[in-house]
This record gives sequence, C-alpha cells and structure tokens, in this order.
Amino acid sequence: MSEDRIIILGGGSWGTALACLLSSNQKEVFLWIRNKKQLEEIIEDRENKKYLPKVKIPDEVNLINSYEDIIGSCNIVIFAIPSQNLRDLAKELKGKIDINAIIVNVSKGIERKTLKTMSEVCGEILKDNPYVVLSGPSHAEEVGKNLPTTVVAASKDKKIAKHIQGIFTNKTFRVYTNNDVKGVEIGGALKNVIAIASGISDGLGYGDNTKAALMNRGIIEISRLADELGANKMTFLGLSGIGDLIVTCTSIHSRNRRAGILIGKGSTVKEAVKEVGMVVEGIFTTEAAYNLAKKYDVEMPIVEELYKIVYEGKKAKESVDSLMTRDKKDELNYY
Repeated sequence: MSEDRIIILGGGSWGTALACLLSSNQKEVFLWIRNKKQLEEIIEDRENKKYLPKVKIPDEVNLINSYEDIIGSCNIVIFAIPSQNLRDLAKELKGKIDINAIIVNVSKGIERKTLKTMSEVCGEILKDNPYVVLSGPSHAEEVGKNLPTTVVAASKDKKIAKHIQGIFTNKTFRVYTNNDVKGVEIGGALKNVIAIASGISDGLGYGDNTKAALMNRGIIEISRLADELGANKMTFLGLSGIGDLIVTCTSIHSRNRRAGILIGKGSTVKEAVKEVGMVVEGIFTTEAAYNLAKKYDVEMPIVEELYKIVYEGKKAKESVDSLMTRDKKDELNYY
C-alpha cells in the first residue's frame, strides 16, 4: 500500500471514478459522500447507481460520510464537487487539513460572483497548500471502465505536478504535466460553454459543418480571453484545450451537450437541466465567461449569444442568424 493517503471530496461520477482508479493504483483512498442515504446505497451495492452505474467500487475504497477524523492525516485532498460549491467547502476545511497537503481540483468552472478560477478561490482560503488542477478529456463513464484516457496535471510547482502525475498514472490513465494553471482551468471551464452551443446546434438539426465551426471559433474565443488573463495560448492546443473541447462537444456522456440538445429542441434551460439530472457546469460558466469578456473587453460572440439564449430567452435560431451575419472578418487577423 502506498504511503499516500488520499481523500476525495464528492461522490458524483468523477469522484467515484477517481476513487476506483486510485484504488487500482494501490493507494489508500477515502471517498466522502455528504448525502447519507446515497452513501448507504453505495455501501450496500458497491456501486454508485445514480452517477456511475455498472462500475464496481473496489472494497478497498473507504466510503465515508464524515471527514473529521480522516482529513487531517491525508496528504492529498481532491475536490470533486461542483465549482460553485468549492468556496464553502474550502472554508469548512480551513484549519483541518495539513498545510503540506496537496489540493487537487478536478472541478471545472469559474465562480459566478467573483469571476475567479478555482485556484484563485483556493488561494484565498487554503493559501498555504500546494495546488494542482487535473483536467482534460476524461468522461467518468470511460475512466470507470478503464478505457485509455489522457489528462494534464497543472501546478506552478513542477515537483508537485510530477508527484500527482505519478500517483494517477497507470496503463489506461496517462498524465502529462503543465505549469499553466490559469490556462488549464480556463480551458476546462469554458469548453462547457461551447459544448452547450454544440448541443443546441444538434438539437436544431444542424450538421457537422456547424459543429466544426462552433468548436473551432469557440477555442479561439477561449484562448483570446485566456491570453488577456495571462495564460499561455499553447495550452489550448493541448489536452485541457482542444482535447477537452472535442470530447465535450461530441460525446453522448457530456451533460453540457445533452442540455444543449434539449434547449435546441425547445426545452427551457430549467427543463433541460432537470432532465439531465446532474449539475450542468456550463450554465453557470456561461454567465461568468460573458461577464469576464465584458470586464476585459474581449470579443466572444459565441459566448455572448449563448448568454442571451440562457439568460435572456433569445431563440436559438435567432442567435445562429446573428452569428452568421456578423461583420466580415479576416481569419488570420482575428485571433
């Protein structure tokens, strides 16, 4: 058994998949599930039927409802909760975790009220702890089935990134390192916005040409904003950029794309989210991205139109017309 002691905070699909992965890597793993009824059902079946069905949770994974007696002895703390809840949980943990424990964030989003990334939120509250963001094209449904997957671990501290790389890597889960924390976080968050737009395109009955255009111009919008925020544009050619964008815009597992499809077919945003049945991060991130674009005066027409659909009730077809009839541009001078 490894000397690493890991606690995963969040019993959704991704937290569950990572618990299975790390257990298979011979790590001591605790999976914290806040909902007691959900925990009892998972303990009984050794399966998270609501969020990750048909994936057996190894007996070696410790399933817990309280972290009070555990978290102080864990040297790796993984946040696998919705991004909008991260601040509150970080406040709960302040003073309870070891100052040397590595925070690994796998939530993909931007805080709506403050427009801060998750590293900035953690930096405010758990400022003494090393921080890593783990991101990339990695649907939990496939990781849980041990299908080949590749992601990136980003930290300002290369030694810490390499340590996390070593903990997670195995023959079906490959991890690269990166020092561009801001770029990896922006890519992971904003690809959900473009995925909703891609889903709307599918729901409207449009084809591959339309989706390709949305994905291509979408990654340019994302990198344009990230450049303004101080990120490395090259990051968006990587796993947390175009890699994550491709999988989220095209996969049947993507809850953001599924919500978009429903909206494109005429559902309200509220109806779409309810039918998906899980948190649709892109809904919140659309608002944050729109406000960031306004704050930094960055032109993001796809984000702007999606904001109008989601928050102002604009018809999706009208937004398509608005995008297609914008002023003519030169591609190479419009990055």
